[in-house]
Amino acid sequence: MSGPPALVLLTPNARKAAQMLMAAFPAWEVYAPDDAALVHALPLVPPGGKATDTIAALFLAGRPVIGICAAGILIRAVAPHLADKHSEPPLIAVAADGSAVVPLLGGHHGGNLLARRIATVLESAAAITTAGDLVFGLGLDEPPEGYSLGNPDAAKGFMAALLRGGKVRIEGDAPWLDGSNLPIDPEGALTIAVSPEEADETDPTRLVYHPRALAIGVGCERGCSPVELIRLVQGMLAERNLARAAIAGVYSLDLKADEPAMHELARWLEAPLRFFDAATLEAETPRLANPSDVVFAEVGCHGVSEAAALAAAGPDATLLAEKRKSARATCAIALAPQPFDGAARGRRRGALHVVGTGPGDAQWLTPEARIALAEATDWVGYGLYLDLYPDLAAGKTLHRYDLGEEETRVRAALDLAAEGKHVALVCSGDPGIYAMATLVFELLEAEPQRRDWQRLAIAVAPGVSAMQAAAARAGAPLGHDFCTVSLSDLLTPLDTILQRVKAAAQGDFVVAFYNPVSQRRRTQLAMAKDILLQHRDAATPVILARNLGREGERIAITTLGDLDIDAVDMLTVVVVGASASRSIELQNGRRFVYTPRGYEKKRTP
Repeated sequence: MSGPPALVLLTPNARKAAQMLMAAFPAWEVYAPDDAALVHALPLVPPGGKATDTIAALFLAGRPVIGICAAGILIRAVAPHLADKHSEPPLIAVAADGSAVVPLLGGHHGGNLLARRIATVLESAAAITTAGDLVFGLGLDEPPEGYSLGNPDAAKGFMAALLRGGKVRIEGDAPWLDGSNLPIDPEGALTIAVSPEEADETDPTRLVYHPRALAIGVGCERGCSPVELIRLVQGMLAERNLARAAIAGVYSLDLKADEPAMHELARWLEAPLRFFDAATLEAETPRLANPSDVVFAEVGCHGVSEAAALAAAGPDATLLAEKRKSARATCAIALAPQPFDGAARGRRRGALHVVGTGPGDAQWLTPEARIALAEATDWVGYGLYLDLYPDLAAGKTLHRYDLGEEETRVRAALDLAAEGKHVALVCSGDPGIYAMATLVFELLEAEPQRRDWQRLAIAVAPGVSAMQAAAARAGAPLGHDFCTVSLSDLLTPLDTILQRVKAAAQGDFVVAFYNPVSQRRRTQLAMAKDILLQHRDAATPVILARNLGREGERIAITTLGDLDIDAVDMLTVVVVGASASRSIELQNGRRFVYTPRGYEKKRTP
């Protein structure tokens, strides 16, 4: 499979079944016609194309396709593209009322299992037609969660041998086979083995299932080469013939959470990377094969790689491979008695995304910001901002703060991320313009002793600023040089603010004023107006943009001379044009403001 399953519906009467599946499988992408009225649905019909074009494109991309429609529609959509049944993704038809689920293709590539899961959600039946599933009650190429088939190419011949009357013996613990109809015989000529070791691809009489039960513990010096660490782990796996598919995760000490080599190793292994604190690793000391007082003196535990592997694999784990050293890295491998969810052991590296959500209109939310909000476990921010996108807030933990608690909320966001959570610090507009991004970096610089903050993955997702939104609504006032000035004197002395206004006026910049007034502060904007009038005409256009992208949005165009301070409040952005800025009115009565860039000179003969 390549990418998340795609849920496709062609008519609004499939909406109920679609909503049930969307709730059960939130990671799926949904494609629907406009009249289906489904939140976050992607367009089903491409410009100038047909719905079947979208279905075919998804199928060709290797995406499992679940169509809530007639089976014939799906068959006709993909029929011209059928080539190799060994590589085709699942294609599943679901009745519009959810009463039937039919895997059409890819039954042995997850289709049968996916159909059963869909049927469970819809409280219906999956129409499984593959021979092995019907005779033996399961598909041997579809092991349960926590296991993977090491030699899938042997499954077809193996199943054929069973259907011809072959007997099978079991090596290892395979609890999912207990309720099957397999002809199990300790002397059988066929073998099903459960082992972390690589399968013999040349033996058609043996199927090998890998339990996801290996924990890879690693340690390394700061700045260790990713190549060195990967080679160390690769060599230990090869020496013991261990399958990468049996790896549940990679583990280390939390002091190494920002070590690039470890993240590269986890990507190479396609395994989760998690961390333990020193106290947790120190508790594993009695089980260590190579405890070290030197390591304890340096990091607070008697071992990193062995302890991390054992801590992850659990109290009944076996240290399969003792610590091995390279020049700057160590590795150890532990085996748990049963598969385990590697991502649920230890703590992942915390992440903080400082997210700009734009002025408020969902259309202004950038794809990067939307992804950051969707992937976060926690949202932190001013309560009003957290309520702007309720559809994305489902399942998130919301941490609300009042105005004036800026440092408190940034500290809270950093602390939550340090706990291993993925945090979105939600800001309106752009987070780097009079918002929280600067305070994040200010605290990181001011408190280097907070090592847990220093190890975080930090990113800033830009947003559409109020200045940009106001300019777009009014025309193009920022077409030439411009600047922004905040008139709030809470953090900046008034003399400094007025000095900057004077410099902007003398430089003939278009000026966007943020925080122009407040309930207690009504004089700064009037002072700025007076300064600007000393350097540009009273007819200079001025834009007052209030509540941008939200209910009650208002855009007013006036002049510098007529600017009424009482018409401005704290939700207003004021944009004052430069001497070259123009206010125009079209024949339909619409007014716009723009600032020429100088192109008229090119038009002059």
